[in-house]
Amino acid sequence: MMAIDLNRLVTISDMVDELWPELPPRSAIPNIRTYAANLRRTLAQAAGGEAAVLRQQGGYRMAAPPDIVDLVRSQRRIAQGRALAVANDRSAAISALADVVKNWPGPLLAGLPVGPALAARREAVEQEHEEALVLLAGLLLSDEQPDEAVALLRPHASRHPTRERLQVLLMEALLANDDAAGAADVYRSARAALDEEFGVRPGSRAEQLYRLAVEARPRLLSSAGHAAGAGGAEGPGAINWLPRSEADFVGRDDVLGKILTRIRQRSHTTVVQVIDGMAGCGKTTLAVRLAELLRPEHPDGQLFIDLRGHGDAAPLEPAAVLLTLLRQLGVPAGRVPTDLDDRVQLWHRELAPRRVVVVLDNAAGGDQVLPLIPKGPGKVVLVTARSRLLETALGVPESLGVLSRAEAVRLLALTAGVDRVSAEPEAAEEVVQRCGRLPLAIRLAGARLAHRPSWRVTDLASRLADERGGIEQLAIGDQTVAGAFAASYEPLSIRSRRVFRMLAVHPGDDLSSPMAAALADLPLSETVRILDDLVNRHLLEETGSGRFRLHDLVREYATELTRRLDEQQALLAAVDRLLELCLHASLSVAIRLESQLDAKSLVAEPPARPDLLAELRPDIDWLERERASLTALVVYAAKLGRDGLAWRLARALWRFCYMRSYFDDILLMNQHGLLAAERLGDRAAAAQMQNYLASAYVRTSNYPEATRLVESTVAIYQELNDGRSAARYRANLGVIYWLTGRLAAAVQLGRELRREELLLGHVSIDYVLPNYGIALAAVGRYTEALELHRLHLFLARTKGDQFHLLNALGHIGMVRARMGDHDRAIRIMEASIRLRDRTGHRYGEPELRVDLGVALRNLGRFGDARRQHEIALRLALDNGERHAQCAALNELGTTAAVQGDRVEAARLHEQALNLATRIAHPQEQGRALARLGDLIAQEDRSEARRLWRRALAIFERTGGPEQHGVRALLGEDN
Repeated sequence: MMAIDLNRLVTISDMVDELWPELPPRSAIPNIRTYAANLRRTLAQAAGGEAAVLRQQGGYRMAAPPDIVDLVRSQRRIAQGRALAVANDRSAAISALADVVKNWPGPLLAGLPVGPALAARREAVEQEHEEALVLLAGLLLSDEQPDEAVALLRPHASRHPTRERLQVLLMEALLANDDAAGAADVYRSARAALDEEFGVRPGSRAEQLYRLAVEARPRLLSSAGHAAGAGGAEGPGAINWLPRSEADFVGRDDVLGKILTRIRQRSHTTVVQVIDGMAGCGKTTLAVRLAELLRPEHPDGQLFIDLRGHGDAAPLEPAAVLLTLLRQLGVPAGRVPTDLDDRVQLWHRELAPRRVVVVLDNAAGGDQVLPLIPKGPGKVVLVTARSRLLETALGVPESLGVLSRAEAVRLLALTAGVDRVSAEPEAAEEVVQRCGRLPLAIRLAGARLAHRPSWRVTDLASRLADERGGIEQLAIGDQTVAGAFAASYEPLSIRSRRVFRMLAVHPGDDLSSPMAAALADLPLSETVRILDDLVNRHLLEETGSGRFRLHDLVREYATELTRRLDEQQALLAAVDRLLELCLHASLSVAIRLESQLDAKSLVAEPPARPDLLAELRPDIDWLERERASLTALVVYAAKLGRDGLAWRLARALWRFCYMRSYFDDILLMNQHGLLAAERLGDRAAAAQMQNYLASAYVRTSNYPEATRLVESTVAIYQELNDGRSAARYRANLGVIYWLTGRLAAAVQLGRELRREELLLGHVSIDYVLPNYGIALAAVGRYTEALELHRLHLFLARTKGDQFHLLNALGHIGMVRARMGDHDRAIRIMEASIRLRDRTGHRYGEPELRVDLGVALRNLGRFGDARRQHEIALRLALDNGERHAQCAALNELGTTAAVQGDRVEAARLHEQALNLATRIAHPQEQGRALARLGDLIAQEDRSEARRLWRRALAIFERTGGPEQHGVRALLGEDN
């Protein structure tokens, strides 16, 4: 501190605050004096008398020549460089600034713990360094040295991806250096970082430079002769969701050339190319190959999704498809709207500046595909389908036939061995003919030969000729693809055959080896060996380490076998084993996320296969990885009548899906769970499913349906004479009342539940106190609210419940802030945030940061306030909490106004007003209207009064305390 404030007095109190910002020890002042004495001796020995620590009244001062401190030297050199630049002495300015940047000592006091004063100074010094770096880069660009500017900027821009000024300057340098692809990569990385950190897009200058880069890149590629070709390396920001391409791709040269020409001739618009044909003819392989060949002209991404148009699972709805595609683009789940039209609009906006290829595989029909077609140039959509799609908007399809005889034999030779096939040309012709010249069937047959070196090609041809039956829709004359599958299935052992058939029972896209072991009821080690064998025989695909999937055709074949060979009871027993394993795994994570979950009500018995449960190692990441399969499993269980397991698995998955904003999954699972519970006649289970359905409806702003479901839940428990559960779920109505502006009803409900708890002990106090306190604070009864939240805090501490502890702290801080005790409020709310960081709980954090920002703003800390509001907005967007988005937008607008940016403030309040109106959130509607009136009061008093009157009408209806302030603005009596 003394070196930084050289030749100035640093008080002892400042030193104490810096060294012990939280709680200084009793010996703080003696310690300071000891440190100063030791430093005085050290400097006397090391600095040759140039520097000395002098004791003065109230503190200490370091006396030394300014240039002895490296920071001071750097600052003087920066000032010199800036002056030379102003004087237009570019060469001397570059020399001075380059010396500073090259010899910059690094972050101030790097690696040392610092207090608030030095932390602020460290940030200021880093800002000075960045200013010097930006000035130097600008001078280098002006001096036509873009390569030097790129080398200077790139490491700093990489370390600070959200500092837009650095990113824009780097893009300018790269464009000046004819590196349009690099400039586009910088934009994409910056956009992803800004979206992840703040939920915002880059500014207009960055957008403009990106458009220049995208337009320039094809010209640069052309002038370079397309040196990279189709196999060129992907850029660091490339998005590639294509499955692995087949190494033995054969033929189709005419089709590839025709489609590529067609696409390149229509590059001025979105190109849709449908590829249809019979199952197994190589449609997906061809589409992936096309996408790879188109990658140089479409560098911004290759997306891929299976639309499940054919198979036992229902085709994906367009809304579900868009969720997956948007997630592939990096859009957080919480930012994806629930309404299909809104998802389509977001899809169009995300793709607008990009040049991408989208592969929509295995389409069911045109209705499924049409909502997914983007707009504008630079987009190619490849659609594969087993049947023709006749919609004119999808263009003329390319119907893919089978391979030619020569291509088919060549493919067999690549898979089975060139020498073997060349030695028996007539048998090879027979094999490919029996395979219908379908690529998938030929590959399977070739793999069979490769794994049976003692077989002749004639042996396989004879086996294929003897096969009967199969999947009728895949027949080609007298031959079927099932013949090829059977040739691989027949040599399996009895157990391997059974494992193969059981894999088709799993309803998801892929599964892990422990899940396969549960289905097969075998030891894991034996299951893994069988799975590896099935992979080697091309009956199974390994999608990742220990994860497997059946190709659609193979799944259909296996399903047909189960229908013919396996008893229904055996299939249901396999489903039950899988459900039981997944329920225990999901529940083991759920109890960590939801401390009050009654696990015994969901599973009364220990896991049947603890070995498999241990192998799964279930955690949050496991739930994320298996989410789609677990959701499908709930639906499948309900359809099979495994009702008890269906609703229990839906219940176990609720908290995870709620935390991650997977509201579509909550709705789907709990709708089927509700049907299952009703079939069982289990009214308590049905009530739980209704309650958790309501939770998704609340988060998606369907308040009427949420209210109906919660009220029905309460009624069921009342009829069951379960007063405790009825009161617990009745407490959830308080949240709905609060969000919909029925504040008096929320307060009345809280009072009644509090009375019931005190008199009857019907409901855990944890469910009553928070909501009741929030309702009281919403109507301005802060003292009563504070009392309830402090009681909540006491009980949470008594129980050691971290979740309730952090929530109680947040609520206390919120009330303190509204009471005007901002310093104390800030300390309490920051403690709540630290506890959230330590425990990983994020529930209610957006609202907490909104209130923290308000307290900071009221103390004049506008920059800190804005930062908290921006974080709150990002969290609310990611979580899909639209009511919290409204609050963050309103407070961000208010902070912008006090900082003098009235235009930005008006934009933010209008955003908040539109969103609050759309979700029927009256409090934030009123706040947005009142603050918009404040902004225009000086210029247009009449319009301001109109806005205030609208706000007053809302506040009077809800009973919010804001009505008093608005009345004062209107000059009315309170």
